[in-house]
Order: sequence, then C-alpha cells, then structure tokens
Amino acid sequence: MQYAELTPFPEGFLWGASTSGYQVEGGWDADGKGPSIVDVRTDFPHGTTDYRVAADHYHHVDEDVALFGELGLKAYRFSIQWTRIVPDGDGAVNAAGVAFYHRLIDGLLAQGIEPVVTMYHFDLPQALAERGGWGNRATIDAFARYAETLFAEYGSKVTYWLTINEQNMMVLYGQMLDILDGPLNRGVSAYQKNHHMLLAQATAMARLHEMVPTAKVGPAPNIAYVYPESCRPEDVLAASDFNAIRNWLYLDVAVHGRYNPIAWRYLVERGLAPVVEPGDDAILAAAKPDFIAFNYYATHTAAAPLGEGDDAPIEGGDQQISMGEAGVYRAVANPHLAKNAFGWEIDPVGFRTTFREIYERYHLPLLVTENGLGAFDEVAPDGTIHDDYRIEYLRAHIEQIQWAISDGVEVMGYCPWSAIDLVSTHQGISKRYGFVYVDRGEDDLRTLGRSRKDSFFWYQALIKANALA
Repeated sequence: MQYAELTPFPEGFLWGASTSGYQVEGGWDADGKGPSIVDVRTDFPHGTTDYRVAADHYHHVDEDVALFGELGLKAYRFSIQWTRIVPDGDGAVNAAGVAFYHRLIDGLLAQGIEPVVTMYHFDLPQALAERGGWGNRATIDAFARYAETLFAEYGSKVTYWLTINEQNMMVLYGQMLDILDGPLNRGVSAYQKNHHMLLAQATAMARLHEMVPTAKVGPAPNIAYVYPESCRPEDVLAASDFNAIRNWLYLDVAVHGRYNPIAWRYLVERGLAPVVEPGDDAILAAAKPDFIAFNYYATHTAAAPLGEGDDAPIEGGDQQISMGEAGVYRAVANPHLAKNAFGWEIDPVGFRTTFREIYERYHLPLLVTENGLGAFDEVAPDGTIHDDYRIEYLRAHIEQIQWAISDGVEVMGYCPWSAIDLVSTHQGISKRYGFVYVDRGEDDLRTLGRSRKDSFFWYQALIKANALA
C-alpha cells in the first residue's frame, strides 16, 4: 500500500542502540563474577578473539555512557550477565556485580537514556550447565530467583525489560554456536530445553508484574519472515511450515501461553515434543507480555522439499542463514535481494512485512532490539571512520519502519546493533557493527580507545530531528 504522506515518528520514540553483556563488557572474572558457558568456550573460529576482554566496557562504562549521551540515545538496550549477579547461577548474590549495573543504569538515567534490560543473552552460568543446564527443571527456579533479584534491585529505575534474547536461535542453532548449554547436555532435546526456557520466561514475566506493576516486559526472539519461493501451493505451504517452526512457535507461547499447532505437530512428527508436566500450561498462560521485542536482519525464502535425502540442509550457514530441513522445506536464495559480505541477504522491505505480520498476529506494541550491518571498518590516516555503507543500510530499514507506522503498526522504538563495536559471534572484533569504533584487534588490545564513526554523527542528527533527512 502506498500513502500520499507517511506518518511521522511519534514523540517519545525510543531511538536507541543495543549490546549484550558478554560481547561488550569484558572483565570476565572481575570482582567476583563467575564463569558462564561463553566465558569457558575455546572453539572460536581461527584468528578470532574470545570474550574475556571484548570492548572492555566494564572498565570504560562512564566513558561509554557519556558517548551514548552525546549520540543522543533515548534508549540503550543491554543485557545483565547472570554470573555477575549470581556467580554460580543459584547461590549468593555478588554485591560488586549488582553495584556495576546500578552504576550503568544511574549513568544512563543521568543522560536521559531509558535503560532496556535483557535478563538473559546466551550466557548460562557454567555451574548450572554442569548440573544439567536448561535440560534440568531446577534451572527454571534458578532463573526465577535471579530475575527476582534484578527486579528488587533495579525495578525502581528500569521500566522496560526483555526476558530471553533470541531463544529461537538458541534452539535452532545453539549447538552449532555453543550458546544453548555449551558443549554439555547434548543428549537432552533442544525442544525440552526450550520448554523449560519458556516456563522460565513466563515465570519471570508474571513475577515482574507482581513486584513492579509499572514495569513492562516482553520476549525478544529473532524474527525472519519466510517467503515462499513461488506461488506454487507446495512452496507456500513450506514457507508457512517454516514460519511456524522458526517464528510463531516462540511468540505464540510467549503471548498466548500455548504452542502453535503447526509447530507442535512438527515436534510430534519428528519425535521432538517436550514433556509437559501438570501445571505447565497454567504457568505459560499466566504470563502476559506488554510488548514484543524482536531482532531482525533479513527474511528467509523457502521452497517445498524434494523428498527425504534429496534436500539436505545447507552446510556452513549461521543463525541468520536458513539451512533447510529434509522433508520440511528447502532453503533457497531470493534473487531479488542483495547480500552483504557475509552472505546475509538484505531486505529492508521485508522489515516492513515482518512488522505487519507480527502486529497482525499479536496486537502488541513492537520494539526493535537488533538490526544492523557488520563490516570490516577501516580507520583513515586522519583517524576518521567512513562507514557510508552502514548509513545506507540503516536509512533503508528506518524508512521501512516509518512505512510500518503508516500501516498502523504501533512501534515503540528502534535499537540497532550495536551501540559500540563488540565481539561478533563468528568474526570476532573484526566484524564491526557499532556507531563507536573500539581500537583493538583480535589478538592485540591496542589502546581500547573510542572513536566516533560517520554513522555516529548521522544517527545523532536523525535522533535530534526525530525524522529521516
């Protein structure tokens, strides 16, 4: 649908940016922090760094927050590391860790920046992983106690909370990336772990509403709408199947408290259905999210399967590249889309479509918590970083947000990935996303100094105007 005039971004729109704790903080064992599954990981791609120093945000927090204030952010989405608060995941609270996040949150509020707190972003405490991780129902209770600690400490300061980042990516690709339980507990079905995470999420949502009635909470999956390769009915059906398995399984449970019927039949057919204990349905149904946060990088395209053994999954993909599943769907390239340097398709118009599909299904306000372009940014001899490619990418996607708002979608804000350079899942620190450049290499920490990229000044002007130029 075309419009004579687009609806402007609303007043109070949360122009923000995002990070995750383990990818940006460093200080992996500082001040009593316990190890998480990402801290102990050793199988990094050749030539890429680990997360132990990352961007060293833990030791540069005041400088970084000042930069976020200068950028003009209205919101900053970050994650709290469970093991900084509860080092073993289910024991004594670490006062130094609690104090660090008070310092961060207080600094943000002093700059007029709304904290958007993610409770869990891939970093399960290693001690819990060694006791069964998400395959052990005891982890549900441990997460609930951790969440209650967060609400008690920060509930008077934080309005917006996210439960679990990209739960669907942990389930679909977690073993490949070691972000579900690390290398442990692989004998337990990922969908049983998923069920326990859904219960943990629901419990935390209900508890937040009890403890902090003014707070708002939502899930934060990665949503990539799936197109059919053609209008052939079998392709449309395959795309519908993959939409259900990849996207709606997670949001249907989070919003409605029940499993998507197509996704459930897939789990039953494949022998993947989790054990649902008495009382679980009531716990899931009691959770009432106030909004939906979602991460978006691109759409997927699916075609009908050719038959068992004839449509094997694509090898070497990652969590943003659909890999196909024999007998369910074939992953195919979309010839109408460009790709970035890492093989990810770029689909700004699909962003608008994704907004519309989510809003039509769930009728809840939407908050974008990741969207961005990773690149091998270069520093010019005069110290400037010219990242016009990033500006072009962000501009195209922000334009589609305005189209979605004009469609009638209630959009709360936009927090692209990432506020500052951090360690990427696949390409280490070399693959950069931030508005702020961090001076370090994969093995050389250099100065860890901060520099503003061209995109920093572009986004600063956009936020000030509350409009695209």
